Amino acid sequence: MEEKNKRDLKRSFRVSGMTCATCSRIVEKSLSKVDGVSFAAVNLATETAFVVLERDIPQKDLEDAVSSAGYSISYEKPEDAEKRRYIQSRRNVVLSWAITGPLMILMILHMAGYHVPAFLLLEIAGGMAVVFGAGFRSVKGAWIALSHMHANMDVLVVSGSLAALVTTVLALAGVDIASFGAIGSMIMALHLTGRFIESWLRDRASREIKTLLSIQSEEARVVKDDGEIMVPIEAVKPGFTVIVRPGERIPVDGRVSGGSAAVDESMITGESIPVEKKRDDEVTGGSMNLTGVLRVEVSGVGEDSFLSSMIALIQEAQGAKIPIQAFADRVTNYFVPVVAFLALSSGLFWYFGVDSFGGFLDWAGSFLPWVTETRSPLSTGFFAFVTTMVIACPCALGLATPMALITGTGAASREGIVIRNAEAIQTASDIGVVILDKTGTLTYGKPVVLEHNLAPEIMDAVVSIEKESNHPLASAIGQLGEGKAMVEDLEEIAGRGVTGKVNGREFFVGKPGDLDIYSSHLEKGRTVVEVLKDGKRAGFLAIEDQLREDASGAVERFKNEGIIPVMATGDSLRTAQAVAASAGISEIHAEVTPEDKLDIVRSWQSRGYKVLMVGDGMNDAAALKGADIGLAVGSGTDLAIDSADAVIVKGGVSKVADLVAISRKTFTVIRQNLFWAFAYNVVSIPLAMAALLHPLIAETAMAFSSISVILNSMRVSR
Repeated sequence: MEEKNKRDLKRSFRVSGMTCATCSRIVEKSLSKVDGVSFAAVNLATETAFVVLERDIPQKDLEDAVSSAGYSISYEKPEDAEKRRYIQSRRNVVLSWAITGPLMILMILHMAGYHVPAFLLLEIAGGMAVVFGAGFRSVKGAWIALSHMHANMDVLVVSGSLAALVTTVLALAGVDIASFGAIGSMIMALHLTGRFIESWLRDRASREIKTLLSIQSEEARVVKDDGEIMVPIEAVKPGFTVIVRPGERIPVDGRVSGGSAAVDESMITGESIPVEKKRDDEVTGGSMNLTGVLRVEVSGVGEDSFLSSMIALIQEAQGAKIPIQAFADRVTNYFVPVVAFLALSSGLFWYFGVDSFGGFLDWAGSFLPWVTETRSPLSTGFFAFVTTMVIACPCALGLATPMALITGTGAASREGIVIRNAEAIQTASDIGVVILDKTGTLTYGKPVVLEHNLAPEIMDAVVSIEKESNHPLASAIGQLGEGKAMVEDLEEIAGRGVTGKVNGREFFVGKPGDLDIYSSHLEKGRTVVEVLKDGKRAGFLAIEDQLREDASGAVERFKNEGIIPVMATGDSLRTAQAVAASAGISEIHAEVTPEDKLDIVRSWQSRGYKVLMVGDGMNDAAALKGADIGLAVGSGTDLAIDSADAVIVKGGVSKVADLVAISRKTFTVIRQNLFWAFAYNVVSIPLAMAALLHPLIAETAMAFSSISVILNSMRVSR
C-alpha cells in the first residue's frame, strides 16, 4: 500500500503542442507553480511531463496549469498520437512543396527576365496558402506563445515567413523593395520538412521504450466458472487465473498454477534462450509463451506489473534533467527575445547603412553568390532581418541533452540495465572506484548447501526460520526441507543473521562467532552459517556460491578504464579472499556491517574519488544511497532497489561495466551536442546579421542543426 501511495504521488503525461525548448520550459514553470507540486520536469524530445506531488491533487489542476501556458494534456495512446502526427506532418510537407515548387520555378523565370503576369499576386496567394495552410500548426504555436507573453521557435519562423510576404505586399503597393514572397513559402516548407525529419528521427531514437510499450497486452483470457472470457487488461485483478496459449504474450505477472511451456523473456531480460516454466514458477508480463498452455495466477497487472514499473522508471529517467543541462536552459530562456532584438537591429542597421556598407556586400557577393544584389535600403534591411530570424535555432540546444538521454537510457535498457536517476549518466563519467558486494553481485546469488551436521529437528527449525528471510543464503537453506514449524519473534539482523523462536526455544542462524573452527571450509571459498540453540552451538551449514562467469572479465574492464575495483562483504575474510582472487580483486573488506560499507564508501569519497556501489541486499541499502551512484541487482530486495540509481534487471557484474561505458558515451555525446549547438548559433547569427546568408540557406542550416543533434545522439545506441 505504501508503494502504491508513492506511485500516486508521481505522474507522467503527454503534452501536445510543444515545438521547442522554450515551450517545454514554460509548461514546466507553470506546473511548478501548482499548489501541491514539489517538482516538475518537461521533456521536449518525448513530449512528456513528469511531476512529483506533495499530496494527491486532482488531475484537472495539472490540466489547467498546462492550458494556462497555452498547451494541452493528451490522453491518446503514444502510438496513436505518433501515427496521427506522422500522417499530418507528411500531408503538410507534401502540400507546402506542391505550392512552393511551382513558386520557385516562377521566381527563377522572373529573375531570368521572363516576367510572369501577376507574379506578385501568385507569390502572395501561394505564400498565404503555405504559411496559413500547411504551416497552420506553426502559426498557431507562434500565436499561443505570443498571447501568453513568451516566444518560441515558431515565433522566429513565422515572423521570418510573414516578413518575407510583407515585402511582396509592399512591392505590389509600389514601394521600392525587392519581393521575397516566394522565399517566405520556402522558409515554411523547409521548416516543415526539417520538423518532419526531426520527428521521424526522434521516434527512431526512442525505439527501445516503444518496443517495451508495444509488448504490453490489451486483453487477457480469464478463467470463469462457465469457461473462459477475454477481458480488457484493466479489468484483470490479482488472484484471477488467466490462460496463455502457445504464440501468445503473457499479459500479467504471476505464478504458473498449471501446465508447462518454454517462455521467451528476451524482450524484457535480454536473455535469448527460452526458459522452461512449470508449476509454481514466476512469469513476467510481456514475455512470449512458445510451446504449451499455461494457467497463470495473477499477482501483478497494470501499474503493479514488472514491465510497467520498468517502463515508468525509464520514462522518468528520460524526462529528468542533469546538471550540464542547466546552462543550456538558462540560454534558451532568453534566446528568442535576444534573436528577435538582433534581427531587428540588423534590419535597421542595413536600412540606414546600406549606402555606407554596400561595398562590403559587393565584395562578399564576388565569391558568395547568394548575397543579395539589391542595394535598396528597405530590401537589404528586410533581407538581413528575415535571415537572422530563421537562422537562429534554440531547438538544437533544447534537444542536445534529452535526445542523448533517450538513446542512452534506451541502450542501457536493451542491455538489461534500468537507469532510475538520469544524473547518474553525468556522474558515471568521473567514477574512480567500484565497490562490489560478493553474494549475488560477484557470485550468482544462488548458493547451494554442500555440507551440514544438523539434527533433523534442528534442521526443521532452521529451514522454517530461513524461509522467512530474503537473504540469498536463506533460499539455499530453505531448499533443505519443508519447514513446517511455527516461528515467533523473527528478527533479521542486517549483516549478521536472523533470530527466531521455535517451540519456545530461541535460535540464531548466521555468522559464526569463531571462524577458526571452520577454516577448512573457508579456505575453499565456502560460506559457513552457524546455528545456535538457546545460545549454544547446534551445528553449521557450509554453503558455496559460484563466481559469475563474467566477473573476472568485468574486473579487468574496470582496471583498463582506470577504475579501482573493491570488494566489500559481510562474509568471512578467508571466503572473501578466495572469491576475490578468482575475480582478480586485490582490495578486500570482509566481515563488514552495513555501517562499515557506508564508511568504506565515504572513505573513498573523502580521498576525492567518485564511487559506484553495487549490491543486492538489505545490508547494502545505506551504502547504495551514500555512493555517488548506487547500482542494485534486480533480483535483490526492494529496499536495495529503491535505494539505487540504476538496477540490473538481467545479467551479472559485467553489466556494471556496461553501465559505465554507456553513461560515459552518453555524457560525451551530450557535451558534443551542446558544443555544436552553441557553435552553430555563435557562427551563424553574426553571418546572418551581416547579410552574408540567404534566408533559404539559413532555414536549411537551422533544420540541419536539430537533425544533426539527433543523429549524433543516436550514436549512443550503436
